[in-house]
Amino acid sequence: MEDTVLVTGCAGFIGSAVAEALLARGERVVGIDNFNSYYDPQLKRDRVARRTDPAYRVAEIDLADRDALFSLMQKLRPGRIVHLAAQAGVRYSFENPHAYVDSNVAGFVNLLEAARTAGNVRHFVYASSSSVYGANTKQPFSIDDPVEQPISLYAATKRANELIARVYAMQFGLRCTGLRYFTVYGPWGRPDMAPLKFARAIFEGKPIEVYGEGDMRRDFTYIDDIVDGTLRALDETDRFESVPHRVYNLGNHRPEELLRFIEILEQEIGKPAKRVFKPMQAGDVRSTAADIDATVRDLGWTPTTNIEVGLAALVAWLRAYYGYDRRVSRLAAA
Repeated sequence: MEDTVLVTGCAGFIGSAVAEALLARGERVVGIDNFNSYYDPQLKRDRVARRTDPAYRVAEIDLADRDALFSLMQKLRPGRIVHLAAQAGVRYSFENPHAYVDSNVAGFVNLLEAARTAGNVRHFVYASSSSVYGANTKQPFSIDDPVEQPISLYAATKRANELIARVYAMQFGLRCTGLRYFTVYGPWGRPDMAPLKFARAIFEGKPIEVYGEGDMRRDFTYIDDIVDGTLRALDETDRFESVPHRVYNLGNHRPEELLRFIEILEQEIGKPAKRVFKPMQAGDVRSTAADIDATVRDLGWTPTTNIEVGLAALVAWLRAYYGYDRRVSRLAAA
């Protein structure tokens, strides 16, 4: 089915949003996910359930299951792949390194091999991460900067993905594009990341741990902008050099101070945060900022959602999904 798009990690934050956008523009999509318990699997299933469409099929497969993956790929023979499945999280990579090697390295190679042997894939787009910039101090981070100083295993696996994809592009002619995502947030986001963790804690009157003593900046990038950039990369199949592999930054290119980010959440929720300041954690960097000149030039992509609009949408979704206003009403009645 040459016109089918395979989306891995289709129950994840970015994967579910990309699958939905592809379906909205009339594509036929097959999604795969293992629905693991790194965070609430029900949230993952609810993301998938947002779209009931005859053009959408979801298979529950782990990328580490080589036989199941190869069987699906031989039957499906997709024309394009958006690979977003991964074991996420910087700090968790210090606790469970094998999960990252199994999913992010072995699983990545399994999918590339399945794509190569299926012989029908015109473009393989995969998620890298701003974490690959590691200990670099020059900002904004440019795709031309050296990225040989990762400071977490998660970052090392993402850099390994870029190198492995380049080999497959060079040796087998498989067109590959890596996207270095910068701190993605928005409705249906990951509950282990600061935007949702902080917002939920403020709603519930619980303390939030602010690392780096609050002196941190992040290039928060709204999910709709990320989806737009991902689809633009998927659609761009002509701009390749002799080795058909390229990498782009997808970031807001306007880093925000963490304390300002918290202030906006407080305003949207209507409650103050209980802040507990902590030192930097292992694997964290103090600031991230994306140089998107190449992305603008090649993909015509520029993010359009500012932090005020994005956080308002996030808070509105939290109220609807977790029923925070209803919880408050029940407590008041009691």
